Amino acid sequence: MLNIKVNEQDFIFDLIAGTALLNGKPVNADTIKLGAGKYHVLIESKSYSIELLDKTENGKSMFVKVNGIKHEVAIKDKYDALLNQLGMDKLTNKKSNSIKAPMPGMVLYIHVKDGDTFKKGDALLVLEAMKMENIIKADSDGVVKRVAVNVKQAVDKNTLLIEME
Repeated sequence: MLNIKVNEQDFIFDLIAGTALLNGKPVNADTIKLGAGKYHVLIESKSYSIELLDKTENGKSMFVKVNGIKHEVAIKDKYDALLNQLGMDKLTNKKSNSIKAPMPGMVLYIHVKDGDTFKKGDALLVLEAMKMENIIKADSDGVVKRVAVNVKQAVDKNTLLIEME
């Protein structure tokens, strides 16, 4: 199942046993690829000329031209929904000045101390949640202003773990 947002309008798309469903209703569609990023689609006897324009780096949103009109399309799958439910979708934000616990758990290891510099992708600490070790990594380069937790400390979701400069 995919949650698709087109120009702020939400749709649910699913493919079950070879049948396309849009918002729970079956849709008859035929697609012909015309070239790189260009398609002709026939849906319920209506013809559409579709051209894929720009795609974001993560591949989760793009601009498409349908019959000459440009639309913004954002796509979320079941994994995006799970990350959102766990609060981990916020970890990808750039230029954050703090790192908060994405879920309740216990701090197992702290790899940095006040004043340390780190690079994007460096492991900052390890949080155990549901008997799994979750490595919390830096989403950008920075300097640790303050480590707000201790090893073996239990934390709730959104508890401040590390403050950055």
